[in-house]
Amino acid sequence: MKQGIHPKSYNTVYVCAGCGAQWPTIATKESLRLDVCAKCHPFYTGEQRIVDTAGQVDRFMKRLEKSQSQQTKGK
Repeated sequence: MKQGIHPKSYNTVYVCAGCGAQWPTIATKESLRLDVCAKCHPFYTGEQRIVDTAGQVDRFMKRLEKSQSQQTKGK
């Protein structure tokens, strides 16, 4: 292998920000943080977290009704 062309590798630890799980690995970065991992992701745990999307949908519907009423007034 050619010398000097490969990135430096570090013995590092993955850290999950969601549950705090850690596991050692070898990587090209000294520290690695994940948002979710297999220990806390709902797909793997079977738990569902309810996300409040109703507020976003309601705001969108209000904007849609408002823009439609403005378009009908302009005709």
